[in-house]
Amino acid sequence: MVYPFPKIVKHILKDLPQNDYPALNSRLFVSCWLGFSLDKSLTSMRDLFRRLKIGGINIDISTFSKASKKRGIESFKTIYQKLTKKIQRKGDREKYNICPIDSTVISLTSKLLHNLGFHQVKLFSNFNSNSGSFEENLINFGSEHDYKFGEKMISSLRANGVGVLDRGFASKQFLKRTARLNKYFVIRISKLYKLEFLENSEQIKVGTGKNSGLYRVINFCDVETKTEYRLVTNLPSHGENSVSNEEVSEIYRQRWRIQCLWKFLKMHLKLDELITKNINGITIQIYCTLIAYLILQLAAIPQEFGNKLLDKLCYLQACMCQEISYIHWMNKITKYC
Repeated sequence: MVYPFPKIVKHILKDLPQNDYPALNSRLFVSCWLGFSLDKSLTSMRDLFRRLKIGGINIDISTFSKASKKRGIESFKTIYQKLTKKIQRKGDREKYNICPIDSTVISLTSKLLHNLGFHQVKLFSNFNSNSGSFEENLINFGSEHDYKFGEKMISSLRANGVGVLDRGFASKQFLKRTARLNKYFVIRISKLYKLEFLENSEQIKVGTGKNSGLYRVINFCDVETKTEYRLVTNLPSHGENSVSNEEVSEIYRQRWRIQCLWKFLKMHLKLDELITKNINGITIQIYCTLIAYLILQLAAIPQEFGNKLLDKLCYLQACMCQEISYIHWMNKITKYC
């Protein structure tokens, strides 16, 4: 289901107070962040506030910086949850929900964060490719290995969800723990793992030692790149909901959808163009990027302008230019809310 942009704005901003802070109320604060994420013409915080000042909205840049550092992120989480619920769950009608799970790295250049021991932040997502929504997100400041967070991401899958993961998650310990979670998965494993075929069994022993285990293993090869893929899965091979080896390989290929998602978020919604130098502000910006993505998923535009996410973003950009900025446009939409 899709909605006009003004209706989405009213839905997410109408409950935010306009008089809780004298210099920068919550509704205006959230509008500024969303406006920065959606506006392709803005590249810095100074660009944002220069345009606001020209349009008659006087906000001191230091006030915004302090608010980004000290205010809680509950308002942004609430908006994110509202939009997630509104996205049509098309996957509920499918036999399985294919959910690629992966992380993307956002480099931190601030010396203030380096002094705290943080050189990067990782965004982990469980992305439902059937509905185009997020099942779970996790933000981690630091350089811990992906497999440490894989169990939590797998646990967030719904009953018919299939987690699709690459080799970064595929330690033998992780495979063993994941098999006990009663969640479906397709995980690519390293070619270095020893495989032992057992008599009278369709399962294959993966690895050696105490962390070895019995799994269904599928091998296939990309002829063009001459690359061998070894996939471990617990999807059934027999019965009403059985999945063939060919279908398992097709499920794994859908992992690239989350790579396309990372590319879109970074190229068009400023995921890696951080404008704050503190953990709270960076967390807010990441949430705003995800919110902006969900807004584009839900937004309806005239059919002649296309229906891809980039088409919607360009259309909204053209409409925004008639209103000075997204913040002015949002203020106009929510004036009587």
